[in-house]
Amino acid sequence: MRRANGDIGVFQQVMTAGRVVIVTMAICCLLYGLAILLIGQGLFPRSANGSLVCDEHGNVVGSELLAQGFARPENFWPRPSAVDYNASAAGGSNWSPKNPELRGRGRAMAARLGADSGHALPADLATASGSGLDPHITLAAAKYQAERVAAARGLSVATVTGLLERQAVRPGGALTPEPVVNVLQLNLALNRLGKHHE
Repeated sequence: MRRANGDIGVFQQVMTAGRVVIVTMAICCLLYGLAILLIGQGLFPRSANGSLVCDEHGNVVGSELLAQGFARPENFWPRPSAVDYNASAAGGSNWSPKNPELRGRGRAMAARLGADSGHALPADLATASGSGLDPHITLAAAKYQAERVAAARGLSVATVTGLLERQAVRPGGALTPEPVVNVLQLNLALNRLGKHHE
């Protein structure tokens, strides 16, 4: 028995719609993704692979885009993190400036950094960034830590400060209000500098 003309029309419409869905998915999901992958790997391989940072032995030690929780006295410390430097859970604390927990964390960090020594503590050493993973601190925040790092590594403050000046960048050019340093790259440079002084 032949199908009614109406049944044939609906069947053809379903088949046509199915073909459109398959072709659209192939273009948008497969071909587009493959094109972006090839362009990224061909033109910007470092960025496409996560801006990874390697030590002198070629071992991956992190990404220049993500902060790590350095805490030893011989290292420069990053900004506090509301997510404990966990890259899978980026986020800020969302605490208001009047929140007692935020003030408590700021006081604890200030005490840890010796802010009561008469030097004003740079704000980025007591406050977390919006992502909790900001890899940079301001040059002022790095200089604030220079004396501690120099003493722990047996280097002169002038040597450490000179390294800071060389590592400082303005990633946004004139739009960056003050120079910043990448904490991971700074600590790796310090390790290399320490080996030259041995």
